[in-house]
Amino acid sequence: MIKNIVLDMGNVLLDYNPDYILNLYLDSADDKKIIRKELFEGPEWIQADFGYITNEEKFEGCSKRVPERLHEKLKLCIADWSLCMLPVKGAKEFCACIKKKGYQIYVLSNAGFDFYQYFPKQFDLDFFDGIVVSADLHMVKPDPNIYRYLLEKYKLAADECLFIDDRQDNVDGAKSVGMHTHLFRDDFEKILSIYSL
Repeated sequence: MIKNIVLDMGNVLLDYNPDYILNLYLDSADDKKIIRKELFEGPEWIQADFGYITNEEKFEGCSKRVPERLHEKLKLCIADWSLCMLPVKGAKEFCACIKKKGYQIYVLSNAGFDFYQYFPKQFDLDFFDGIVVSADLHMVKPDPNIYRYLLEKYKLAADECLFIDDRQDNVDGAKSVGMHTHLFRDDFEKILSIYSL
């Protein structure tokens, strides 16, 4: 019996869309491609999720692979990237609905320390029964240990949890520790129906 809903943050609760910031600060398709590759797909992004570096330290590494003419734009993209992090359509309504029905709600996110700046602008931290951010633990999904940490910290039974994420590898990680899982495809209404929430 499902008693707890565990939600990913990016592209489940908030819309993680690098194109938003790239389009805001860059005109050239080639320049956008460079910064997308070196910033959003580069090793520093993962290092931040692990909690090894701050947003400010991303520039030091990324700038070595980005032409100097784009350094100011790179700084802007690093500083303001979270402007894209607005609620996914239906996310707030879904959370309110399941909370009203008595389910416990948790967030399990791969995110850097800046999570604590942008996330509270969209969702009240106190609304959730618990939040686990990868940077605080130096481990990321789909490492089974991060799911086990959530379960142990909040004293949850894996088979009483439904984990919702937009990435198959993260869903598989949750499944490996015994959680019920759902691969999110902008389908909050379907989730309510499938799992009789």
